Amino acid sequence: MRITDLLHLGRVSNLPTVWSNVLAALGLSGVAPLDVRLSLLLISLSLFYLAGMALNDAFDADYDAIHRPERPIPSGRLLRRWVFGLGFGLLAAAMLLLFIAGQIGGMGVPSLVAGNALAASIVFYDWRHKGCWYSPIVMGATRSLVYLSVGLVYLGEMPPLLLFGALALMSYIVGLTYVAGQENLAQFSQAWPLAFLLAASLYLGRVALDQPWALWIWLAWNGWMLSALYLLVRSRTGDIGRAVSRLIAGVALLDAVLLAGVGELGFALVALGCFGVSLVLQREISAT
Repeated sequence: MRITDLLHLGRVSNLPTVWSNVLAALGLSGVAPLDVRLSLLLISLSLFYLAGMALNDAFDADYDAIHRPERPIPSGRLLRRWVFGLGFGLLAAAMLLLFIAGQIGGMGVPSLVAGNALAASIVFYDWRHKGCWYSPIVMGATRSLVYLSVGLVYLGEMPPLLLFGALALMSYIVGLTYVAGQENLAQFSQAWPLAFLLAASLYLGRVALDQPWALWIWLAWNGWMLSALYLLVRSRTGDIGRAVSRLIAGVALLDAVLLAGVGELGFALVALGCFGVSLVLQREISAT
């Protein structure tokens, strides 16, 4: 086992989008403290993500043996039972850290609820997502729970701005996940999931209207999505995978629009940095 195997297992090139999710949730919740809870949240939600990626590969090992033989488990670089243990171990650690973060601010019960909901959605998605029409909805709900977990840890509730932002993120992830489901096909054949991307764009456009910087980031984000859609339409070998990778990195741009829309320009710049870091990491570690 090499460290590179673990990096590919965890698809760590996507981790910066989790960090930008945390910042976006802080901005939408109306809190922006740089305290120990933020550090715990960043670590905890990163572990949730890594656990989800490990369990995804463990549950999908038979499928990957046919369609993705280069992945760490079917290639023999990692043992399936070891990856299961790693995934559930990371999940337990993530739940504990999330609870501690909430307990510090007197929100132990809401953070416990958030941790259990996020863990349950991750395991259910990884277990049942192959061949299920609703699995992209579960994936979208899982990502939106990152936003909601931050609100519950800090406030014990979910303000309207946070809820609407979570729904926009969910819509984007649902569309992205439907597209990703066609990655192993030779040609992109179903365009209707793109309506979910459009819905997210329309909501963020409304958010961006009142803030010039947010509007510029929104335009850049839409241009980035269009570049991914071009790859889908072109459908040369590997184009669908490249399009999905671009859309995943675009999560950080979505976060940047929301942050700029509520006047958190500092956090918005950090989210833009997360977008750049994700693109750099994707050159070495596959996003899918």
